[in-house]
Amino acid sequence: MSLSVGIVGLPNAGKSTLFNALTRAHVAVGAFPFTTIDPNTGVVPVPDDRIRQLAEVFHPPKVIPATVTFTDIAGLVRGAHSGEGLGNQFLGHIRSADAIAFVLRAFTASEVGHVEGAVDPLRDLEILELELTLADLGTVDRRLERSGKTARAGAASRELQAEVSGLNKVREVLDQGLPARRVSLSAEEEVGVREAQLLTAKPVIFVGNVDEDELAGDAAAGAAGRIADRAAQEGADFVAVSAKLEAELSELEPQEAEEFLAGLGLSEAGLGRLSRAGYHALRLQTFFTAGEKEVRAWTVAQGANARDAAGAIHTDFAKGFIRAEVCAWQELVEAGSYAAVRERGQRRLEGRDYLVQDGDVMHFLFNV
Repeated sequence: MSLSVGIVGLPNAGKSTLFNALTRAHVAVGAFPFTTIDPNTGVVPVPDDRIRQLAEVFHPPKVIPATVTFTDIAGLVRGAHSGEGLGNQFLGHIRSADAIAFVLRAFTASEVGHVEGAVDPLRDLEILELELTLADLGTVDRRLERSGKTARAGAASRELQAEVSGLNKVREVLDQGLPARRVSLSAEEEVGVREAQLLTAKPVIFVGNVDEDELAGDAAAGAAGRIADRAAQEGADFVAVSAKLEAELSELEPQEAEEFLAGLGLSEAGLGRLSRAGYHALRLQTFFTAGEKEVRAWTVAQGANARDAAGAIHTDFAKGFIRAEVCAWQELVEAGSYAAVRERGQRRLEGRDYLVQDGDVMHFLFNV
């Protein structure tokens, strides 16, 4: 299970600079609109010191972290839903994303123009949300027209009826200028609406692209503070980053980057915070498998049980599940081996209904 995040913002908000930092893909960047004219996708590892410490126990030839897929599309502008600018034609590339990161400009570089004339992240957010809402309205109307024809032909199944009911509820909310994620749907309605891959139904992360000096100070002040307040109202995560700084860090060796951050009074780069925000938005967590051949991080939903975790590795593990051997990653690191963990009584046998905890190290026993 890999987390995917679509990066959305106005032109010159710093989307592509941030994408560069995240993926080191070095897509084109320029101080003018529409530098990104093709969707850019990159799969990046999630920084996690726990996997490094587990690897130091076993020294395996393979260490595989969890990953996040980021997709950067062309900047949206007013009227994008009706064809203005270049962003609308690329919205389809983020419909399959699990979450959307709104990159909002809060930096003050005068040499980088703003399509709206002045820096105002909340105004920019309103533009972005409106364009996504209008795009979703078009999607909903097209699906309702098609489903309505089937229903009028007398071939409406229970599933189709639930889809139509759910889409009508969504449309009422979209008409009010609110996102689809605000709609309360039944389980059957959710199934039908999910197929529409509505942009405003996805969890969101608010990313304030701030000046570098704001990171070491109070990043929740000024323009960034207004973004943080809006995120709190939405119940969403807020991450303050300096895309320019992140791009510079991505060019350094890890040790150099750590020293650079320490000199700025920062403990980590924005990638870690942004990745964690994505995990939090989607209510995900990590468990590990660890041994002499491989140490690997796996992603499951919060509330997943041991059988779900086994299925994340391979469907056969879930089908033939017998039990799981479980310990906390800290216990294994402190003990130094599985044998020592067992001697301490810290390695447990758990059944299929055991609820996986973030940071569990698991070994599955199953029938072929």
